[in-house]
Amino acid sequence: MSFLQASSTTSTSATTGQELINDITVNNPPEDTVSDLSFSPQQDLLAVASWDKKVRIYEIDPSSGNNQGRALYEHAAPVFSTSWTFDGTKVVSGGADKQVKLFDIQSQQAQQIGAHDQPIKCVKYVECGSTNTPAVVSASWDKTLKYWDMRSPQPITTINLPERAYCMDTSQKLLVVGCAERHLAIIDLNNPQQIFKTTQSPLKYQTRTVACYPQGNGYAVGSIEGRCAIQYIDDAEQSKYGFSFKCHRKQPNATTSTTSAIRGSTSNESHAYAVNSIAFHPVFGTFSTAGSDGTFCYWDKDAKQRLKSFPGLDQTITATTFNRTGTIFAYALGYDWSQGYMGNRPDYPNQIKLHAVKEEEIKQKKKR
Repeated sequence: MSFLQASSTTSTSATTGQELINDITVNNPPEDTVSDLSFSPQQDLLAVASWDKKVRIYEIDPSSGNNQGRALYEHAAPVFSTSWTFDGTKVVSGGADKQVKLFDIQSQQAQQIGAHDQPIKCVKYVECGSTNTPAVVSASWDKTLKYWDMRSPQPITTINLPERAYCMDTSQKLLVVGCAERHLAIIDLNNPQQIFKTTQSPLKYQTRTVACYPQGNGYAVGSIEGRCAIQYIDDAEQSKYGFSFKCHRKQPNATTSTTSAIRGSTSNESHAYAVNSIAFHPVFGTFSTAGSDGTFCYWDKDAKQRLKSFPGLDQTITATTFNRTGTIFAYALGYDWSQGYMGNRPDYPNQIKLHAVKEEEIKQKKKR
């Protein structure tokens, strides 16, 4: 069955496992856990950052799912983050070697464009101010955020963060950094030299992932205890529309892998798993969550509704992303060390899967 046919088959029960059976496996995956996935905004090229110290770029045929390696470059230590320039000609990355690197797709050359005093946890490409000045922004465990203009080894600006950076996302003129001790730093890229607002995550435990809404008016936060919070920049919008919900939880006696719905679980006892990745759909503005329980789900924040839950995969999902048209959902399976070194079996898979997104899975449902 082809990739497109798989996307048009009728929906079967999530508990059967049939829905993911046609998901395409990416050839020649990384040799260690995938830390980040990023699709080009211009074509179906997927950049993959891994603990094996490499960034790989794969070319994907959107109609068949066929894929092949297009490029590869290395860091001196595990790579934690990767992102594309808006024109799709370059990839940026950062990691434990404390370097920001820029890779040119055309020339296949990588160069260092920045550095921090501690490992770099996140990198993004942004456009700042009313003139949309391009820059690479990096956030580090050294508690700083730096902007780079890609031609100079000196940062344009350095901002002190409230704590170590754990995650970061951007959309429109919004940049949000999730830091240690549940701090969130919000930056308006119209005024990129300073933090617009610092706040605490409404979730009680450590922040694992953050994702900005496509409109740039808010963000979703995921934490290690299987919770997600829907947040807005505007205080009035926040008080009206903001909320948090449980997800990526398993009843210990359940035979199937399920997640509790937004409206809460019926049983008192459940095992909570980290929400490792949140990704917003570029067309419908709905979103996915994926976790250490090995499941991913699609949600509609405006209707406070779970749209679709998928069968469990018995491996942690470490990273996810949609392609620019929202027709492919890429997710990475690998070990996340949540079970300590004892859980790292030699046969634990490192895989990247491509799921053909059906419109009925991800589109908002009509109000009854």
